[in-house]
Amino acid sequence: MTALFRLLHDADLSARNTFRVPARAPWLLEVNDPGSLAEALDLEQVRGLPLLMLGGGSNLLFAGDAPGVVVALRACGMAIIGDRGDRAIVRAEAGADWHGLVMWSLDQGLCGLENLALIPGSVGAAPIQNIGAYGVEIGERIVAVEAWDRDAARMLRLDRAGCAFGYRDSAFKRQPERWIVTAVELELPRGAAPRLDYAGIGEELAAMGVATPAARDVAEAVIRIRRRKLPDPAVVGNAGSFFKNPIVPAAQAQALQDANPRLPAFPGDGDGTRKLSAAWLIDACGWKGTREGDAGVSAAHALVLVNHGDASGLHLLELARRIAGSVRERFGVALEPEPRIVGAGW
Repeated sequence: MTALFRLLHDADLSARNTFRVPARAPWLLEVNDPGSLAEALDLEQVRGLPLLMLGGGSNLLFAGDAPGVVVALRACGMAIIGDRGDRAIVRAEAGADWHGLVMWSLDQGLCGLENLALIPGSVGAAPIQNIGAYGVEIGERIVAVEAWDRDAARMLRLDRAGCAFGYRDSAFKRQPERWIVTAVELELPRGAAPRLDYAGIGEELAAMGVATPAARDVAEAVIRIRRRKLPDPAVVGNAGSFFKNPIVPAAQAQALQDANPRLPAFPGDGDGTRKLSAAWLIDACGWKGTREGDAGVSAAHALVLVNHGDASGLHLLELARRIAGSVRERFGVALEPEPRIVGAGW
């Protein structure tokens, strides 16, 4: 019989983060059954300690050791829990692999997640970050998120509005020590027009010889693009895109584009804002391909910070700060990190 949970003391987290930087935790709590969270969190050793949720470790930078207790949910089931003919409701537990869920949903004849293929990490982390890629955000597909509320000491089911999704943001991200995401429910159609308006997808499909793409074709195109542009964390430590695309007032974006006609800009979070390409700003400041010891910036993508071997999280953070400082000095635009930084402030 599998234990409901397991508590480890002085745990090594080096293999549990995709930057592959050294870090430790006073306590690591592995939970196999979310129904046992109340009992597990009430253990004398961890009761009342700061809490850090750890999924695949693909959206964290350990600039120091983790404080308190690190919680890892291991339940990884996926199932269709509601079928409406032209669409279905899928439930996936937090410990499931995100890319595994995308491919599983395609096997069920469901679409809607194909633009999010090959994003590393767990299902539980997806709504926290409101992951997005190639013109799609996961918040668009979420019906509800099941989460343990530490304040109320009970399990809650939050609908989409309750999740308060924003650009790479959510209620869970804003209160990380309150919420433990245990499962996600998604509404996925059986047939829908593919989202092809993001740069690169149409060209990749054409290169594949696909004229009328289905969802699986789009997933394959996204996988090919990501493998070409982004380093594999199993080979070179990284957490994917390190910086958010900055959202600025439309007038500021226009002034920057007037001075820099090649600067890409996209609709922002309202009529009066525009989203700028962080990768372009960083590249324009000359950071792409930079290497300082084992800390560096990918030569293939300016948004990706990489650990070439033995870089520390603090070394990577210091590099990120200098990159952001140069962009602010040259363009007057503030960059914010996507990953959660543990052990230091931004």
